[in-house]
Amino acid sequence: MQTTTARRLARSFRGAIHLPGDEQYDLQRATWSGALDQRPAIVAEAQTPADVRAAVVTAQEHGLPFAVQATGHGTHVPADGALLVKTSAMAEVLVDPDRRIARVGPGARWGDVIAAAAPFGLAPLSGTSPSVGVAGYTLGGGLSWLSRKHGFAADSLLRADVVTADGAIVTASADRTADLLWALRGGGGSFGVVTSLEIALHPVSRVYAGAALFARERASELLARYRDFAASQPDELTVTVVVTPDAVALRGLYVGDAHDGERALAPLTEVAGAPLAGTWREMGYAESGTIGGTAPRHFERYDALTDAVIAAVLAADADAVEVRHWGGAMARPGADAGPVGHRGVPFSITVDGPAEAAEPIARHATGGSFLNFLKDPARTAAAYTPADHAALSELKRAYDPDNVFSAGHNIGPADQRAIEPASGIALAG
Repeated sequence: MQTTTARRLARSFRGAIHLPGDEQYDLQRATWSGALDQRPAIVAEAQTPADVRAAVVTAQEHGLPFAVQATGHGTHVPADGALLVKTSAMAEVLVDPDRRIARVGPGARWGDVIAAAAPFGLAPLSGTSPSVGVAGYTLGGGLSWLSRKHGFAADSLLRADVVTADGAIVTASADRTADLLWALRGGGGSFGVVTSLEIALHPVSRVYAGAALFARERASELLARYRDFAASQPDELTVTVVVTPDAVALRGLYVGDAHDGERALAPLTEVAGAPLAGTWREMGYAESGTIGGTAPRHFERYDALTDAVIAAVLAADADAVEVRHWGGAMARPGADAGPVGHRGVPFSITVDGPAEAAEPIARHATGGSFLNFLKDPARTAAAYTPADHAALSELKRAYDPDNVFSAGHNIGPADQRAIEPASGIALAG
């Protein structure tokens, strides 16, 4: 069956197609972390939107599950037995500096966009690592060092070309299929395969950023000050407190120069004591990938940093525990903002360590999550408010009633009979 399906796909597919046993099969099925040993029936390297369309149609004709992967960073469920489409080769990036937008292929990484935008004094709402793929990050919400100033990456999604479950190539924008654009602004990959994105860029060139280490015994006082500081924290500053067994760190970025950045950080540094080491300095935004981050092995949201939460953080037997204040522009969505959930929840805590270390802290969590950092697909609904999840399910029923795009963080169609897709669908030429 695999050979027959591959032959059928090859009739209308320009890219390479790999079956188990082929020389490239093991390389192309790998995920970024290597934690999943997935065994797809076919791996197809798409070159064009037409390739993606051919793969979606062929998978359904031959009864194969369908999955898509760019960089593999967000792969949490193995694509066993599936037709796995790789979009890594579709990595073009075009910047329009006058309109402050970038048109980005689904295989592009943030490093590609940062490099293309930097000569114009512009920056995207990229994450902590330049190797992360643009598409999955943006569709999952996208938390940037610039998000307190400019919102989630999903909020900057202006337009997308999408292959839908019926094989149509649809343009989603504010004036063409606006309901689909809303779903893509944080709803993940449940609504189709994105073959290009247009994202807003922001006038950011120089920043003050880095990390500073302080004595571990300052952690309690620093966390208490961080809790009180959050209400007055300027939008230009994103800073996290990272507690390790040997030290406590302030890590982050200020949109501005060193003088203003140091002044913004002063309420925290004045209780932290003398730094043991530090890398805070002025840099181009293109260097922001050097700041570092904490692996989101265990991530939860919190309404407040109570004394009990702080005590649990300090007692955790983990490699690192990162406390982050969100807020800013993320908590002030525009009227057209997408379904990125729990915007009003002010704090998150990420534990890089065993589940046993995370559990005492998580007892105080809200139960809500954030799609990009959610490891368990069974908890997908926790990334949204109940109202937004219900609305997403209704749109899923309209665009993918048979749940073709069910791999990973799946939003299933509403439990009612299927209806016709929403009006206004525009087919690309």
